[in-house]
Amino acid sequence: MTVDAKPVAELPDPRDFGLSVVPEGEIPAELASLVDEVRSLVDTVAHTKAGSRELAAAREAVAAANDRLKGDRHDIGTMVQQVWPDGRVEYGTLTNVVSGPTNAAAPPLRMETAPEGGLRGEVVLNGTYQGPPGLVHGGWLAALLDQALGSAAGAEGMPGLTANLDVNYRNPTPLNAPLEITARVSGTERRKVFVSGEVRHNGQVTAEGTALMVRMNLPGDGGA
Repeated sequence: MTVDAKPVAELPDPRDFGLSVVPEGEIPAELASLVDEVRSLVDTVAHTKAGSRELAAAREAVAAANDRLKGDRHDIGTMVQQVWPDGRVEYGTLTNVVSGPTNAAAPPLRMETAPEGGLRGEVVLNGTYQGPPGLVHGGWLAALLDQALGSAAGAEGMPGLTANLDVNYRNPTPLNAPLEITARVSGTERRKVFVSGEVRHNGQVTAEGTALMVRMNLPGDGGA
C-alpha cells in the first residue's frame, strides 16, 4: 500500500453520464430557506406536546403546503455541483441524506479543505437525530463518517464507492452541540483507496472510522 495518491487531473462532469446537474449557486434562496424551516418543523413535530386542535390545524397547513409544491420535480439522481473557497469542485446527489442542500433530513454536513490536509467540517445535530437519551444515534455517526470519508477520497481526485466501513464509538456524542468531522486519504493500492476520519466534540474523539473505497473508472486513469 502506498500513500502517494495520483489523482486524475479533472473529475468528469456527471452530465456526460446522462445525469442532471444543478450548480449550488442556482438553488433559489427561497428553497434553501424552506428547507431550513422544514428541518426545524421536523424537530418541532417530534417533540411537541400541542393539543389536538393545534395538531389538526398544523396538519392542514402542512398538507396545503405539500399540495402547493407538487408538480415539477428534479429527477432521482440529480447532482449538485459545489465549488469550495479553495476552488475544489465536488459533485454530490442533490437530495443526499447527509449533505444534500435540498434535503431537510440532512443536517447538512459540509466538508472543506483543512489546513493540515484532508477535509474538515462542523455540524450540529438536533433531537431528530437522537438515539440514547440526549445523545446522537450511532447510525447517524456512521453516516456522517461515511460521507466525510467519501468526500476525502473525491477531494483527492479518487471518487468511488464504499466497499467497507468500520466505526468505533469512543465516547458519547451529545445532541445540540458543535461537532467537528475530519477525514483524509491514508493510502492507495491500485483501485483501492483507504480513508480515515473522526468525529470530535470539544476536541475529544467520540467516534472514528476507517473505510475502503473502490475507485470509479475515470477517463485518463487507466483503471489502475
